[in-house]
Amino acid sequence: MAKVYRTLVALAGLMGAAGVALAAGAAHLPDATRLAAASSMLLFHACAVLGAVAMAERGILHGRIGPVACFGFVIAASLFATDLAMRQFAGRSLFPFAAPTGGTLLIVSWLVLALAAAWPRKA
Repeated sequence: MAKVYRTLVALAGLMGAAGVALAAGAAHLPDATRLAAASSMLLFHACAVLGAVAMAERGILHGRIGPVACFGFVIAASLFATDLAMRQFAGRSLFPFAAPTGGTLLIVSWLVLALAAAWPRKA
């Protein structure tokens, strides 16, 4: 499980770096409000991944369900942010309904995280 946690921490680091880069673009490019939303999603959910990994390592989250929520955060926030960035830079979306799909998956991932906290661990 340590390899899974290391992978998630590395992915959170990449999300954080991309979030800061998008925040810089939002601050310096004209009419780049989409980048601010993309940046926020990546930065916020990078922190959520790190927090969930820390809780999973301490046994607070169900050992198999917690990482599923974390990977959901990574995939969903990346999908959401990529779609907004593509609209900004390429003038088209990643695919139809990509951002809403990512947003829906984020909601599901938060619910999975709640389940991971509520599900009793086997002693």
